[in-house]
Amino acid sequence: MIDPVTFAVIQAGLQQVCDEMDLTFSRAAFSPVIAEADDRSDGIYSATDGSLIAQGSKGLPVFVGVMQFSTRTILQRIAEGVTAAPEPGDIYIVNDPYLGGTHLMDVRFAMPVWRGGKIYCWLSNTGHWPDTGGAVPGGFSASATSAEQEGLRIPPVKLFKRGVLDREIHQIICSNIRVSEQRIGDVQAQASALLVGAERLAGLLDRYGDATVTEAIAEMRRLAARQMRAMIGRIPDGTYRSTAMIDSDGVVNAPLTIALGVTKAGDGLTFDFTGSSPPCIGPMNSVRATTLSSVYLAMRHIFPDVPISAGAFEPLQVTGIEGTFLDAQYPRPVSGCAAEVSQRIAEAVFVALVPALPALVTAAPAGTSGNFGLGGYDPEKGRDYVMYQISGGGYGGFAGGDGIANGCSTIGISKAPPVEIMEQNYPVLYHRYGLHEGSGGAGQHRGGFGLDYEIELLRGQARASFVMDHGRTGPQGVLGGQDGAVNRVEVIRGGVVMIPEHLSKAQDIVLNPGDRVRVRTPGGGGYGPPSDRDSALVAEDVALGRYSAADAARFWPKGG
Repeated sequence: MIDPVTFAVIQAGLQQVCDEMDLTFSRAAFSPVIAEADDRSDGIYSATDGSLIAQGSKGLPVFVGVMQFSTRTILQRIAEGVTAAPEPGDIYIVNDPYLGGTHLMDVRFAMPVWRGGKIYCWLSNTGHWPDTGGAVPGGFSASATSAEQEGLRIPPVKLFKRGVLDREIHQIICSNIRVSEQRIGDVQAQASALLVGAERLAGLLDRYGDATVTEAIAEMRRLAARQMRAMIGRIPDGTYRSTAMIDSDGVVNAPLTIALGVTKAGDGLTFDFTGSSPPCIGPMNSVRATTLSSVYLAMRHIFPDVPISAGAFEPLQVTGIEGTFLDAQYPRPVSGCAAEVSQRIAEAVFVALVPALPALVTAAPAGTSGNFGLGGYDPEKGRDYVMYQISGGGYGGFAGGDGIANGCSTIGISKAPPVEIMEQNYPVLYHRYGLHEGSGGAGQHRGGFGLDYEIELLRGQARASFVMDHGRTGPQGVLGGQDGAVNRVEVIRGGVVMIPEHLSKAQDIVLNPGDRVRVRTPGGGGYGPPSDRDSALVAEDVALGRYSAADAARFWPKGG
């Protein structure tokens, strides 16, 4: 049996391997969404079933389950003879949402690690490419009705064969995407991260021996399962219900419903989505891998001390998604699944479990990544571009205080790229970039504030697209708290303000120099009755301009 000290060192060493892959990927990538916003993740996966061994602490949590499913799919297709068997130095590429993925822009690489002539494990990573083709620049086609309109779908194939880039496959990919000349930088960065991981992992294995590290990995999985079951044991037995709403699917202007019942029995949890909306026409469907990963990441938010491992998922069962928009089948469009639907699923989990764990669970966060794509031709630089802007929002209030302002999305650690970087790379000017003050939902502990930014197109003509959410209803308050402010999108063309029909979703909006786009992201929901808020905190918010005196009087009529 492995001793505790050696176990702890190996566990930390595996984590360090993943963290170094994350850093290598970001530092070498060309695209600001990866290099600056860190929209990527790296991990280590089992050679037998693709299950998660370790994932970088600086990677997107939503990928914690997704890469497990995509790696498993690669193994299955190799076993079936559909995908070519691996050789040393091979790296596979896949972005097919229906094969354990998210949306098409999240491109996964997977590489086997060989020891003694056999595959010891797999390294995998995911990076958000700014464009993978499709109807609109950036891939966020708000009115897509089929996967083909969203971009190029890549099954598991070898992009690197025995360490050499397959130029033919690379040309096929580049011939179907925009600004393809920039992708070679991201491709090499993504591959380099895996090579760094393989080198670091080899060092760990050489130091402690393959058998000892294998024993530690098995213990990590057992420990994660035990810890998750122990945490679940704090929840009283019973069923807890919630509902979360999506503004629309981008095509039919009517909300979609996520109906959730969380049942605690013994040391396990069952998440039943029976009663959720059927598959939708537009791109707000979610594939199975993303739906399950959304549940996993929500529980990671609630119980952050449980180690990241496949064992942590064992006590969590997901049912009732068949026949709903949470289990999309080809060719249903899915561009909104990873960044938007996933966050509504997490919101449903939070709202359901607040009564059971009031000291641990927050009110609903902003719950949108604010996907804004802008593509066109820059006459000054003489080149095409695709700009992808993500943005933060307010977190929900919680038992210990107010929510965080302008926090990253629920599904990840991605941050908006610096304004200066965006202005250097694209023909835009930011006229404002500040807090969406007053957007936090009132409560004993108010929600955090969203973001307020405004962008002007300086030159050339461009096409703008949005796939966001929470434009119809704000993030939910809990235990008597009020909802946060809704997401507000305005397009100013020729001095005329236009609000999209679907509020948070639109595509192919033509912009000319001088036209602007303004986005105000949601604030978090409030926690507890507003009447219980400390009057000194209400006065502080007013004095600092966070709320007007009139709004404070309306939200907190008793002054706290």
